[in-house]
Amino acid sequence: MNIKILGSGCASCKKLQALTEGVLQELGVTAEVEKVEDMKSIIGYGVMRTPAIVIDEKVKAFGRIPSKDEIKKYIMEAKG
Repeated sequence: MNIKILGSGCASCKKLQALTEGVLQELGVTAEVEKVEDMKSIIGYGVMRTPAIVIDEKVKAFGRIPSKDEIKKYIMEAKG
C-alpha cells in the first residue's frame, strides 16, 4: 500500500501525516507514506486545496484533515 500526503509542508499537512502514521501503527498495517510537496504533482491529482491524502493513487480527501475514523476506513478499504 502506498499513501501520499499532498501539501506544501504546512501545519495541517504535517498533522495529517502524523495522524495517518498513527492509524497505520494502530491497525498494524505496513504502508509506504510519502510526502508530496511539488505543486505540479499535487495539481496532477486534481487537488486544488491541501492537505490531501492519496491511497494507492486514489484521492480520498482534500482541503481538510479527515478524522482518525475516516483514515482507518480509507486504509481498510484499500487493504481489501
